[in-house]
Amino acid sequence: MESGHRLEPYKIIAYGGTGEIEEKKSRFIAHVGAVGTEEEALAFIEAKKKQFWDARHNCYAYVLGEQAQMVRFSDDGEPSGTAGRPILEVLLNSGIRNLVVVVTRYFGGILLGTGGLVRAYTKAAQAGIAASEVCTMHYGYALTFMTDYNGIGKIQYLLGQRGIPVEADYAGEVTVRIKVPYEEKDAVVHEVTEATAGRAKIVVSEPFYYKRE
Repeated sequence: MESGHRLEPYKIIAYGGTGEIEEKKSRFIAHVGAVGTEEEALAFIEAKKKQFWDARHNCYAYVLGEQAQMVRFSDDGEPSGTAGRPILEVLLNSGIRNLVVVVTRYFGGILLGTGGLVRAYTKAAQAGIAASEVCTMHYGYALTFMTDYNGIGKIQYLLGQRGIPVEADYAGEVTVRIKVPYEEKDAVVHEVTEATAGRAKIVVSEPFYYKRE
């Protein structure tokens, strides 16, 4: 049995967005990217620093791993704790994993103070995430059913009742492929076995995270 915390859904960035706020004439522009490795995160950060080379600061944070096993952040010259940490807190609180956020600041000539900076970087990071498309990853299984043409109607009806998307291949015998949440696997296998009087061959994958349609 897998340990409980492994089963929790988590969110990822499908498409990264850009959000911008203005605070006392300073512009804060948040750029959000989906990343799978630290190398990808660092490459994203470096690209933004080159793109916005004329900005006063390019502060960032990133979170990697389903359980946020790796987190990093940088104030990039802002007072300690006023930029990178607030950005990171937004990421952790969002429940999104495997993402990087760079907040570019163009200084407007008015000092914001530490509290003002924390609020500005927080709001910018939130705006960037709000402008991004987010999807949820669920822990579960891939199931493959091999059946004849008599069994396919029953299987499709059962899966339709559960709202599970189906991929079917009708070459020779019928092959049906689905993904199901961890906690539904046993019930689905049982229902398909019953409906086909045990004639459907069933192959169950190892559990993994997948994007539910």
